[in-house]
Amino acid sequence: MNIEQIESALHDIFNEPLKDGELRKIVFWVDKDNEFTEEIGQLQINGVKVHPLTELNQFYTKYLLEEEDPTSSYLIYTNLELGVEENWLADTVLYSKTFYADKVSLILSDLQIDPSLRAVIKKYERFFNNKERFKKFQALGMRGFTEEKIELAIMSVLCNEKTPDFEGVLKAVLMDTLNDGDNKYLTLMDKYFDISVFWKYVANKYGYERETKTLKTLFIHLTVTALSHSISENYLTAVKEFIAVRNKTNALVFIDHWMHHKTDYTVFDEYSEMVEQEILLSNIMQSIPIEEFKQADTFPYIDKAIIIYIANSLMEKLEDYEEYSKLIKLRRVKHYYEQYASVYDALYYTVKMHAFYKDHEQGMPQGRAIDLYQAYVNEFSKMDTYYRKFYVAYDEENNHELLKKLKELVENLYTNWYMGELSSHWSQAVKSEMMNNWTLPGVQNQQSFYSSFIAPHIRRGERAFVIISDAMRYEVGVELAERLNSETMGICDIQTQLGVLPSVTKLGMASLLPHRNLDFDENGRVLVNGKDSSGLESRKKIIESYVEDSVVMHFQDVFDMNKAGRRETFKGKKLIYLYHDTIDAMGDKASTEIYTFNAVETALNQLYDLVKIIRDDLSGTNVYITADHGFLYQRDTLPESDKIEKESIDAIEVKRRYLLSKEKRDISGQLAIDLSTVVDNEQQLTAYVPNGTIRNRMQGSGVNFVHGGASLQEIVVPVLSFKNKRAGQKGSQAIQKVDIRLTNMTRKITNSIFNLEFFQTEKVEEKMISRTVVIYMGDEEGNILSNEETIIGDRSYDNPAERTFKLQFVLKSISYDRNKSYYLIIKDTETGVITEKVPFTINLGIVSDFDF
Repeated sequence: MNIEQIESALHDIFNEPLKDGELRKIVFWVDKDNEFTEEIGQLQINGVKVHPLTELNQFYTKYLLEEEDPTSSYLIYTNLELGVEENWLADTVLYSKTFYADKVSLILSDLQIDPSLRAVIKKYERFFNNKERFKKFQALGMRGFTEEKIELAIMSVLCNEKTPDFEGVLKAVLMDTLNDGDNKYLTLMDKYFDISVFWKYVANKYGYERETKTLKTLFIHLTVTALSHSISENYLTAVKEFIAVRNKTNALVFIDHWMHHKTDYTVFDEYSEMVEQEILLSNIMQSIPIEEFKQADTFPYIDKAIIIYIANSLMEKLEDYEEYSKLIKLRRVKHYYEQYASVYDALYYTVKMHAFYKDHEQGMPQGRAIDLYQAYVNEFSKMDTYYRKFYVAYDEENNHELLKKLKELVENLYTNWYMGELSSHWSQAVKSEMMNNWTLPGVQNQQSFYSSFIAPHIRRGERAFVIISDAMRYEVGVELAERLNSETMGICDIQTQLGVLPSVTKLGMASLLPHRNLDFDENGRVLVNGKDSSGLESRKKIIESYVEDSVVMHFQDVFDMNKAGRRETFKGKKLIYLYHDTIDAMGDKASTEIYTFNAVETALNQLYDLVKIIRDDLSGTNVYITADHGFLYQRDTLPESDKIEKESIDAIEVKRRYLLSKEKRDISGQLAIDLSTVVDNEQQLTAYVPNGTIRNRMQGSGVNFVHGGASLQEIVVPVLSFKNKRAGQKGSQAIQKVDIRLTNMTRKITNSIFNLEFFQTEKVEEKMISRTVVIYMGDEEGNILSNEETIIGDRSYDNPAERTFKLQFVLKSISYDRNKSYYLIIKDTETGVITEKVPFTINLGIVSDFDF
């Protein structure tokens, strides 16, 4: 406050109306720090006399005011303490007004801080000298000040915290840098606060007590103390000096909140990697059993140790596959999972492949072709999915040495065992039953697709959509059907058809068109009703010849339109054929075949989106998704033994997986399939396909992704029938998430460390999808008082006992009001909606420095 402001304030005081019995105004201006001694002589207030009061003129001043000049208004300026008993003017002060203009007094007044805390404000006067800092302090809106509250508020302002909270202060300090000399917040505290007070708070709240204090050792102390909550201290003797003796729970909650912060976690991750190297965590972990640390979550090396444990167990042929799967799923809710998600995925599908092998280690079944076909549809195709998913994950982290080891296991199981046995037994069944008659009892042939599925809709005047995805093999169709069933209100059934042979695009695409006859010409072109069927335009003409109101186009053209454009384009059309080629376009090129499985992931998203467009923008209700053929793909380079030399035979066409010839004879290593049950076969053609997964030896690359042969992966063609259902329509079922509920009946917490049980109320199945929630204890103001735990509710078990979760919570070491309600919060992580808010009382009695 400057002299002009003081003059104005005093002017207002002297101009106040006189009270009853008051003849004049007397104001004592107390300036204890002598800040305005030079300015007092310049002060001018109309009708007011200014008189200085010193230790030497107290009696005269009393005489002046009461005898010499009892009518004039006076401003008495002094630096004396007016409340002492020896004060001659004590009675005059009582009926007069006291005015303070020194900075400390003004601060006390403006912030409504009791004068008894004057020494505290005086201590930190440099802090309050800055207007911006003063405003920020004021903006905190604190009341009922104590010394601790003032200190906390100053630290909060210096650390740019919007609320007075030491957890926020400490995190801000640590976030800046762990180098004390470069830390801007420590520098500010050293300048405008008392750095020893900061360290006192750290000691009191987090048990950090060292003769030499540094931010680096403080962070190590906090993380190691948090780790000791999950791992017995018996295993942590090497870092015992970093484990807090008291207030351990505060350290755990502090670290947990930092790890869960949506942006600040990146700095934490950087620091934690530094700490695990400093304390040689990898050496410490070697002696700790997996059961002891599987729930731990403080350092990234813990996940590395778990990954190494499972990988080594697989390599050592330890067959505890269910436990490995559970352990991987348990880690999904841990902090570092995303960092290692691809490695965990690769590990998970390696485990699934080993478990599959264990279930069928007696060998693949042999027998009738139809039995093998159905076994593939119902069971064996899962192995193709596991192999595909492994490589999707592997390609994300393909420089990882551990994954290269897993790759060896995967290739051995998939190529040498699964594909070796399955294809061999299937080839034997084909040779015995299907070489002269390419049909299977009870299985529809691909050539009857239009007449069986589409024609009935057209006859009834209904609209039908057909999506043909080039090379979408059966196991990919299964995944798409599961997704459509779980994420849409529609119903998606999946059936299979016996694909044409050779299993190539030109014949597969032709077989899916409306037709009276199907055949090859002398040059190997596929004719539909005697006309060339190659290319989009040719297929369009064929379809229009059957259904005039039809549309034929590439799927991307649909994506490129807006909603209005789509409606206009498809208005009044009864038959729509949409061609999708993401998988085949990637796999059929030698330079890109390595990305085949990634293309499958892209294709699944595109097909799902395409169905949504048909459903939402075009009100389509009858949607069919099928393929022209499947494919074979393996990642490792094929050994020369998997390639056979071309026989000396007059062939119309020769490809990796088949050759077409008018000659009919036995060829070693080849199945000779009479095409008379596939096409009209006026050319009397025979398709020669190599046994199993063998390829014909040919010039050039592009040998890993193939189709054209008779393997189950190539000729089991999926047909997805998607029927859209709208809300309220008969048979419709809304998509719902499972619920996660607290099962404990007691609502009283008596220990700072406590366990709670939760239940996933429904199993995950069609239309009932998973829910992920975060759970914690909080107060009425929304402050989080405990660690945060996550549940991924995606269990599909019928047994309710297998849908239960037991979690441990740790409360901050603070005072809790036993008469106040606290709340267990269950919040959906996708929507942020609180699904359950359960009131609790917390009665910890005397909060101990020790946690048991």
